[in-house]
Amino acid sequence: KIGWRFDWKEKYSGEEWIKDIPVDWSISKISSLYTVRNVKVSDRDYQPLSVTMKGILPQLETAAKTDAHDDRKLVKKGDFAINSRSDRRGSCGISDRDGSVSLINIVLSPRNEMNPEYYNWLFHTSQFADEYYRWGHGIVDDLWTTRWQEMKNISIPVPSLLEQKAIASFLDNRISKIDSLIANQQQQIEKLKQYKQSLITEVVTKGLDKDVPMKDSGVDWIGQIPESWKVTTLGAVSKQMRNGYVGPTRDLFFDEGVPYIQSLHIKDGDIDFKKHEYFVSETWAQKHPKVNVGNLLIVQTGDIGQVGVVRKEQDGYNCHALIIVDVNNELVSTDFLSYYFRSVCGKELLLATKTGALLPHLNSGKVGVTKIVFPEINQQNIIVEFLDQNCKIINGLIKIREEKISKLNQYKKSLIYEYVTGKKRVPEA
Repeated sequence: KIGWRFDWKEKYSGEEWIKDIPVDWSISKISSLYTVRNVKVSDRDYQPLSVTMKGILPQLETAAKTDAHDDRKLVKKGDFAINSRSDRRGSCGISDRDGSVSLINIVLSPRNEMNPEYYNWLFHTSQFADEYYRWGHGIVDDLWTTRWQEMKNISIPVPSLLEQKAIASFLDNRISKIDSLIANQQQQIEKLKQYKQSLITEVVTKGLDKDVPMKDSGVDWIGQIPESWKVTTLGAVSKQMRNGYVGPTRDLFFDEGVPYIQSLHIKDGDIDFKKHEYFVSETWAQKHPKVNVGNLLIVQTGDIGQVGVVRKEQDGYNCHALIIVDVNNELVSTDFLSYYFRSVCGKELLLATKTGALLPHLNSGKVGVTKIVFPEINQQNIIVEFLDQNCKIINGLIKIREEKISKLNQYKKSLIYEYVTGKKRVPEA
């Protein structure tokens, strides 16, 4: 039998983020378990590494790079590194190799006999992250940092070495199984998204009747289309195309006023204004472009090519970095166009008009020449109704899987916290 199981009594740790611990555990400062490694090196001599939420990895392509090759910190195999900035919360891990990391990271080397993997699990809990940044300092959130001088005084639980190893081994096994379940759900979501896009692409370029005569569209991305369908440009079926406000937005927003749409509000044909609400003053709003019911909005910068349809509740909003398309609905349904530009071919044709090497973007002049194909208006409405119904079903299936992932992630977080703080104990060997 494993010896620590004889006593299930608990005691208060003295630390609110840890709360109760088993009576046979102790509490100690981080400085008693780790010593800081503060050696400056060059990434020419030591492989550049990135400290991420997934641990320490070879330097990411997206990592900010400078010419200051010598301004790096040494990391040895087995060292623990954690990002000191609050906007990198949860970025930490044990290095499996020698290398170098950015100076904003704290590098720690185990001081005494201990199980680093146990503390790696502990340091990845959200409760530790909150405590870690509580000890920090700064002016604003994204410049808030925690230095070694503060970190070394944080109290952490200390089980016996035997139990540290047992907890780490138990969590390695249990969390890998949970991660496999999450990965399976994510794969199912990707398959559903791919199926949805293929369905949209098929229907907005081939129609619903598979037996109608076909003709060549003359558009490489599209190929064959039903013989009765038309080929033209977006500009030809639009009354006008306008650019939303494209100037600076600093100090522009208020707590109330006229709602203001940005690219982050537009995804998968919808405009979701609930998560990030922005408002501008009535005076400012009167001087800048507004959207109207039935307009098609196209994202100009960032996630370019995303589209959304303005509904009744968004009538009169202002917007930023969006192309406002006033569609001639006698020729083409705005909802049909929305689906068309969410298809593989429609989006590729739209993105083909982008300009700018450093900052790719769309402009209304070039977007207007984008090729589109469409049937007569009644068929468009039938296609839209068919896609609305089927996409609703697919989105529902995706939501179920996303909720499962959310529950699994919550379970994983609580499981880790409960075992690394002794609320639950590893079964006897």
